[in-house]
Amino acid sequence: MSNPFLSSEFHIHWSLLVPGAIEADITLALKRAAEAVEAVAATPSGTETFENTVLALENALLELNRAWAKVEHINSVNNTPAFREVHARMLPQVSVFATGVLLNAGVWRALTAFAASPRAASLDAPSRRLLEETLACFVNNGANLPAAAKERLAQINAELARLTQQYAENVLDATNAWAKTVTDEALLAGLPENAKAAALAEAAAAGETRAWRFTLRAPSLVPVLQYAQDETFRRECWEASANVANGGANDNTRLVWQILDLRDEKARLLGKENFADFTTVQRMAKSGANALRFVEDLHERVRKHFERETAALENFKAAKTATPAAPLAPWEITYWAEKQRREEHAFDGEALRPYLPLDDVTRGMFTLFGQLFGIRISPRATVFTDPDTGQREIFSAGESDAAASPVETWHPEVKFYEAFDSSDGRHLGSFYTDWHPRETKRAGAWMNFFPTEGICHDGAPAPRLGLMCGNFTPPLDNAQPLLSHDEALTLFHEFGHLLHHILSTVPFESLGGTNVAWDFVELPSQLLENWCWHKEGLNHFARHHKTGEPLPEELLKALTRASNFRAASATMRQLSLGKLDLDLHIHLAQLRGRDLDDIWNNYLAAYQIRTSVPTPSMARRFTHIFGDPTGYAAGYYSYKWAEVLEADVFTRFLKEGLLNKNVGRELREKIYSKGNLEPPEKLFRDFMGRDPDPQSLLIRDGLA
Repeated sequence: MSNPFLSSEFHIHWSLLVPGAIEADITLALKRAAEAVEAVAATPSGTETFENTVLALENALLELNRAWAKVEHINSVNNTPAFREVHARMLPQVSVFATGVLLNAGVWRALTAFAASPRAASLDAPSRRLLEETLACFVNNGANLPAAAKERLAQINAELARLTQQYAENVLDATNAWAKTVTDEALLAGLPENAKAAALAEAAAAGETRAWRFTLRAPSLVPVLQYAQDETFRRECWEASANVANGGANDNTRLVWQILDLRDEKARLLGKENFADFTTVQRMAKSGANALRFVEDLHERVRKHFERETAALENFKAAKTATPAAPLAPWEITYWAEKQRREEHAFDGEALRPYLPLDDVTRGMFTLFGQLFGIRISPRATVFTDPDTGQREIFSAGESDAAASPVETWHPEVKFYEAFDSSDGRHLGSFYTDWHPRETKRAGAWMNFFPTEGICHDGAPAPRLGLMCGNFTPPLDNAQPLLSHDEALTLFHEFGHLLHHILSTVPFESLGGTNVAWDFVELPSQLLENWCWHKEGLNHFARHHKTGEPLPEELLKALTRASNFRAASATMRQLSLGKLDLDLHIHLAQLRGRDLDDIWNNYLAAYQIRTSVPTPSMARRFTHIFGDPTGYAAGYYSYKWAEVLEADVFTRFLKEGLLNKNVGRELREKIYSKGNLEPPEKLFRDFMGRDPDPQSLLIRDGLA
């Protein structure tokens, strides 16, 4: 296939998406997009219509967006040196072009001319929304700036793209650069058997025999911090993790300040006092000050609970070690908190793992929300082509895919699913899943999508194509991987994002699915996590991987008892990150040049758990904030903002039934299908019949 990155086929031919094809394909996509944009700019005065301005602009960018989405995705899951090199070469060109579209005087003239015409007043609601959001996007990104300011803004955006990509690569490289090989099994005392087995397999894969290998990837690191009895071992792993991108060749300190300075300059060019005001103008918060006020207000509400939890943990350790109560070392907190949870709530998180096999949890999750939302999800066979040997391997998905050809994937572990409407069988969308860590894959978990056509020829919404990725505990000896409860929560979270995408009925790509206000986008994802805490939800997926027995009543009660264990501490952790993010972007003038660790430990002391030694700042490894030109920058508060919304939404299920199909269908219709067709405040009111009640979150977390 020529130009494989430009293919509009729904099923992507991953084996053809090689580094050598990127430059030619993206260059061609940029040329075609530029021609289409210029056609909009050249629209004769007085002839402007919705079709030749707003819709033409939407369509002009589709091929480029689709191609670049593939490039960015591969960069996330297979960041090889060859791919990284060509990605870095093309990224500035894509960034400059994107900026240029928003600063194109001819396009802006055509858009505003149409907006002022009588034809604009007669648009239907979706088209009117697209026009309004397009105009707002242009204004907020500098369409009215003078020429010199536009030129400088384009330079800033290109430089931000380069620097944030370098930041993300530094984090990935620093994470991969560290590993610890253990040859004395006594050092592993306290570790769960599955964690030891995974470390043994990791060592064997690295060519090390009779050894256990630990890395900084979450499935390897977290059990050490939580269970390892040897404090020196725990400390070594914690220090390596806390110092990722702190010093050495991958140090991000300088990049943090460079990125902040460029963002601040960008905001001021655009007439904003700070970058937070720039990012929030089209979000629910509306201003950086409102976002910061939200974080600080929630901090005050949970502060006393947080202080009590901190003192309780210190006292617990003191009682167990016959020592005076004192602040814990940072590598002790997770370890002693786990002991405290076990003793006070008779709950051992590892006891849940045998009841959470990944495939069964996934199937149960599909069934649960399939019934609630009126959809059916089926697996489909996949095929992977080895890039080195050209050998193809087919992976069956069972009887359900007998008549369908296999779908190509980018890795042997990737699976593919199709979603259909239960009522009429319509194909709503398809998606890939990629759940286990690799050295070339970025950390964390995420959902993303590949742009597709907005509507079919018959007027029905076109199927959407998405993906879910994570870094869950990998399988051992070809057995089904067993999840922790936290990993199950993450799975449900990403599936919420995925449903938001594939259930969209919006006719325009840029308004559909997850293309909503950033502080609203986490509502559909965080909402689904609630079912992981209730018997009605757990009954659908929590079954023993060997016997098929459901979760024992005693273990369910222990999970319920522990559900709010250290809830204030978890909240404060999120608030500390949100506060750091907002203060760096709002109060940069006061903080510029100050030591990052001093900001983290002293300036933000009221948001931190007290520890016996200071901790390195999160800022150097905070890819949510610094790994993208914007991303979650000045927007990390969104997680707690949306959590307030979803906790309130969930009260309807608590009152009307966790498996109430009528409420589920209403949720699908009024929130998940709407994308950005209407303001998020209205979508919330349409479903709840009122404005949000912030007490819902505090009540759920036992903090009211």
